[in-house]
Amino acid sequence: MPLLEKFAVRRATGPIVMTTPDLMSSIRDTNLAYLILAQQMVRQDRATAIYRLGISVELADLIDTLSPAQIVRLASSNLMLVRLRFDETIAALLSNLSKDRSLIQAHASILFAAQPCEPMAPLNDMAS
Repeated sequence: MPLLEKFAVRRATGPIVMTTPDLMSSIRDTNLAYLILAQQMVRQDRATAIYRLGISVELADLIDTLSPAQIVRLASSNLMLVRLRFDETIAALLSNLSKDRSLIQAHASILFAAQPCEPMAPLNDMAS
């Protein structure tokens, strides 16, 4: 069963509508999956993970040191921890099916590499 259908409530005549508790549950699930994946990537190949995730070295160090309990606590936030990194240019490039796929991926990689990493907020700012 697709993820959206798992949490969705169908109206007889309208589109799929997700309730607020369902959305919060989906956000927590996404956060947990992202943090687990990010930690695995950082531990396997730090440089590649930093590039592919678009994170700073400091954030990679923090993710690497998180305990399972800390990951679950962070994932329980009602805010998305994942940020989309593409803009209209990259979205249009990736959705263009008429060109060679490897050329498109190479071009997108160059555009992603040119983007700066997001700065990490001080931990005391995150607590407030």
